[in-house]
Amino acid sequence: MSGNRFESVQGLTPVALVGEALTLETIGQVAAGGRAVVVSAETLERLAASRRVIEEILATGQTMYGVNTGFGKLADVSIPADKLGQLQTNLVRSHACGLGEPMSIAEARGMLLLRANVLARGFSGVRPALLELLVAMLNCGVTPVIPERGSVGASGDLAPLAHLALVVIGEGEAFYRGRRLPGGEAMRLAGLTPMALAAKEGLALLNGTQAMNAVGGLAVLEAIHLAGTADLAGAMSLEALMGTPVAFDPRIHEARPHAGQIAVAQNLIGLLAESEIRNSHLANDTRVQDAYCLRCMPQVHGAVRGVLAHVRGILETEAGSATDNPLIFPGDTPAVLSGGNFHGAPLAYALDYAAIALTDLASISERRIDRLINPDINEGLPAFLSPEAGLSSGYMIAHVAAAALLNECKVLSHPSSTDSVPTSGGKEDHVSMGMTGALKLRRVVENLRHILAIECLCAAQGLDFRLPLRPSRAVALAHEAIRAVVPHLGEDRVPGPDIEAVAGLIGAGRL
Repeated sequence: MSGNRFESVQGLTPVALVGEALTLETIGQVAAGGRAVVVSAETLERLAASRRVIEEILATGQTMYGVNTGFGKLADVSIPADKLGQLQTNLVRSHACGLGEPMSIAEARGMLLLRANVLARGFSGVRPALLELLVAMLNCGVTPVIPERGSVGASGDLAPLAHLALVVIGEGEAFYRGRRLPGGEAMRLAGLTPMALAAKEGLALLNGTQAMNAVGGLAVLEAIHLAGTADLAGAMSLEALMGTPVAFDPRIHEARPHAGQIAVAQNLIGLLAESEIRNSHLANDTRVQDAYCLRCMPQVHGAVRGVLAHVRGILETEAGSATDNPLIFPGDTPAVLSGGNFHGAPLAYALDYAAIALTDLASISERRIDRLINPDINEGLPAFLSPEAGLSSGYMIAHVAAAALLNECKVLSHPSSTDSVPTSGGKEDHVSMGMTGALKLRRVVENLRHILAIECLCAAQGLDFRLPLRPSRAVALAHEAIRAVVPHLGEDRVPGPDIEAVAGLIGAGRL
C-alpha cells in the first residue's frame, strides 16, 4: 500500500504462533518484516496428533471429504489412494485463478502469517513440517505473489490462498530480496525446500478467510491511525477558522456517554489547550456555536472510533480461528467434521461497516476544507487561501480533488456483502464477497489519507494568515511538521506534490 505506516519494528520478541487471536499491531509488525515468527514444540505436537487422525482414516479406507474425494460439486467422486497427493496438487493449481495486480508485500506476508496461525490451531490435519515451512518463508522473506482479485469469500479466499500454496510446492511466483522470481527459484535462494503435498494439505491451505483478513486488517490498522489524525486535522481547522472549543466540554459528552465520543472530546480539548488564537477573540466572540463539521467532531469522529473498535475485534478473533474444512478433532473419540467456518460473512459485514464509517469521516473533513477556502464562510481568511486571490487560485482545486476522492469513497461504501453469486455448480450457493469488501476498504483508507492531507495543508495555510497569533502547542507542532516539507503557498504552484508530501507524513505516523 502506498504511504503505509507498517515500517520495520526492531527489538521485538518473536511472535509465537499457537493458533490464538493476533492483534492487528502484531499482524502489522510481521507484515512489515520487522518481527520474526516461531512455533513451539507443543504446537507441533498438536499438529502431529491431528495428522494421526488423517493417517488412521486413510489406513482404514474410510471416505473423507477433500482427503480422498473431489471438491465442491465433485465431492461424490472417490479418489484412489495412489492419487491423493496428485489430488492436492491439482487442487492448488486449478484454484490459482487470481487476477489483477498483486497484493502488496505487507498484505501477502500478513496473509501468510494468518494462514500459518490457522494451521497452528491444530484442527487442519496437516503435517507439522508444513507449518514449519510457512514460518520459514516468513522469516526468510519469501513472499508469494498473490493477485488481489478472484475471491468471492466462500469457501474462503480460494484463489488468493492457492497462489500462496503454489510457492509452497515450488511453483507460482514470489518476491525475494526485491526481485519477483519463479516460486521454486525464490525458495532455493532462501535455502528452503518446497513440499510435495500429502492428503488433505492442499485443502488445508486453501479454505479460509486469510486474504480478506490480511488486506482488511492492515487497512483497519491504518484507519485507526487516521481516526486520530482526523482529530488533529479538525483541531487545526478550528484554530484557523477561529472556532470555539466550548462544544467539547466534558459535561456535554458525559450526558451522552458513548466511549468514542468522550475520547474524541477529551483529545480535542488537549489538542486545543493554551491557544493564543482562541484567547484573542474570546471576549468579543458573538458566535453562539460553530458549524456541524467543527462542533460535531466528537459525535462523528467518536462514532467512527466505535465502528473501528468493533471491526478490530472481529478481525482479531478471526485471526485465531480455524477456517478450513473439514476440521479434525483428535482425542479419545476422534472426529472429522465438515462445516462452514470458511464463510467470510463476519468479516464481509465488518469491512463494509468500516468503509461506510470512514467515508463519513472523509465527508466531514471535506466540509472543513470547504469552510477554510470558501470566502463566504471562512472567517476572514483570503479567498481560497491565496494571498493574491484572482491572480492565483490558491487551494481551489485541492478542494476539488478532495471532492473527487470523496465521491469515490461514497461509491466504494456501497456494501459488497449484500450480493451473492452461486458458484461451484450450485454447491457453494451463498458466498460473502468479503474480499471485494477488503479491497474497497483499502481504497477508502487511501482516499481518506489524502483528504486529511488536503485538510491539513489548507489548515496550515489558514494558520499562516493568523500570525503573529499562535495556535495551541499541539496544533503549532503539527503546523511546523507540515512546513518542514511544504512551504507556505504564495504564488500558485502544482499542488499534487504538496498533498503527497503531507499524505506521506500522515502515513508514516509523523503528523
